[in-house]
Amino acid sequence: MQLPYRLEMALEKLYKAFYNDELDPENCCHCAVGNICDNVDAWKHLTDIHGSITLNYLGRLNQTMGKKINGYSPLELLSIEAVFLKACGYRLSSRNRLIKPAKIIDHEMMFKGLCAAIDYLCALDNVENVMELYKRFDLTAKRKGSVVV
Repeated sequence: MQLPYRLEMALEKLYKAFYNDELDPENCCHCAVGNICDNVDAWKHLTDIHGSITLNYLGRLNQTMGKKINGYSPLELLSIEAVFLKACGYRLSSRNRLIKPAKIIDHEMMFKGLCAAIDYLCALDNVENVMELYKRFDLTAKRKGSVVV
């Protein structure tokens, strides 16, 4: 299956960050979108509230002008981050403050965030979730009696 270039690059960066323990929802350069944006925090200036999908003036201006960072529009980037944070257990308070789910974000919480971000990235490009494809492949191989490495 041929993946769109932006999706392929985003998946590669997210997998690498996760497996190198460099995926961190508390750091704008190492969160889901920070990694997609090559560990640069320029994307955080597109909104006033981390975790929100509301574009500020700069974000709306860039969105209107058709600007993209590694193939993703400002609104797409904020949506990816919101999905990632929500799956990690974060939530926005009534005062628009990001509430951390626990003192320590463990590997399992991070994996849930990664899976949700990947699912959303695939949906953006109308591609079947690549995580589901791997699960199906494993199941098919097991049914045939093959050894899955």
